[in-house]
Amino acid sequence: MFARQSGSVADTAPQPFLRLALALSLGAVVSLGITRFAYGLLLPPMRSDLQWSYTLAGAMNTANALGYLIGALLTPRLMRRFGPPRLLLGGALLASVFMGLSGFFTAPAPLLLQRTLAGVASAFLFISGGLLAARLGAMQPKRSGLLLGLYYGGTGLGITLSAVLVPVVLDAAHGVPHGWAWAWWALSLACIAATAVLAWPARVLGDGELPGTTGASQPQHFRVRDFAPTLGGYALFGVGYIGYMTFVIALLREQGVGAGRITLFYALLGLAVIASSRIWAGLLDRYRGGEPQALLNGLLGCATIVPALTASWPLVLVSGLVFGAVFLSVVASTTAIVRHNVPPSQWAAGISAFTTVFAFGQIVGPTVVGWIADGQGGLARGLVFSAAALWVGAALAWRQRPLSQ
Repeated sequence: MFARQSGSVADTAPQPFLRLALALSLGAVVSLGITRFAYGLLLPPMRSDLQWSYTLAGAMNTANALGYLIGALLTPRLMRRFGPPRLLLGGALLASVFMGLSGFFTAPAPLLLQRTLAGVASAFLFISGGLLAARLGAMQPKRSGLLLGLYYGGTGLGITLSAVLVPVVLDAAHGVPHGWAWAWWALSLACIAATAVLAWPARVLGDGELPGTTGASQPQHFRVRDFAPTLGGYALFGVGYIGYMTFVIALLREQGVGAGRITLFYALLGLAVIASSRIWAGLLDRYRGGEPQALLNGLLGCATIVPALTASWPLVLVSGLVFGAVFLSVVASTTAIVRHNVPPSQWAAGISAFTTVFAFGQIVGPTVVGWIADGQGGLARGLVFSAAALWVGAALAWRQRPLSQ
């Protein structure tokens, strides 16, 4: 169990738990907020400079999702061998390195490889961080929804940081050949700084046992069929949300939205992600079935379709705010349903199963939306497809019932 030591969380006062959750959230900053979603800001200048089609541009995030799938499949074995803390820090460091290396290439093949390797590393980081967040939540059950939300909400901090940092670097590198490369290097340095902070929660949470991990009455395996509705809904969430996050900035540029408004849009989306930990914490704590995922997927579909239907700036801004306030809470809902319905000994298997189907969805989403965007209807029609996937996912998740205890 957690020993009382310097920097430990044995003290039940709320503040150490919040500080640990916030520090641990830097894992989500690196793995999703920067490693995956910053690409949406870099896609327009890279596509213009390198003469990409939307299909190839989408394939870059498909490669990242493929790497994420590979990483998700490898994570359970690596976690057993090295433990969550080492995998957390190793994944963060590797993701930082691969982000920086992306600035050294212009040909599609090495860039696709870099995005794939970054996806592998981010899966190591995100899954191990999610397990440590679940461990932290188990120590304060009444605040577990908030603590999980803070971890996943770290993605919003990464999005906001990217929204501020990338335009500044692009402006500074204006006129420099392949000036977008400097943005990759700046983001890599930000990831390295976050990795240094992650050492503290990795050390403190790494040696504790999860409550209830022993006992002969516990099942030995996470049964996929018990969670088929929410696994299916989560796969379609992966298909739908990634189309928005990959192409919405490109769509806004096509609609003539200026750089300042685009920065505001993306920064507010990121801030809404951070706020989502408070907005949906009660929902994640209250329900043990698929209701949270169904509600959140449905709202996300509504936010996704708005830019496809109108270029009205107030409505587009509302779309970004709602999207940011919802999408990472869908991710948190899967950890919550695992925590509510299976013993702690199966949490790693459960989180990995959800991450795997999520990765499959993300592989499909960007390339399909890019392929649709290259045809008649453009990016707007691609986002209609994304919204439809989210709504079907909501219908599936609604069928999930709690497991009997």
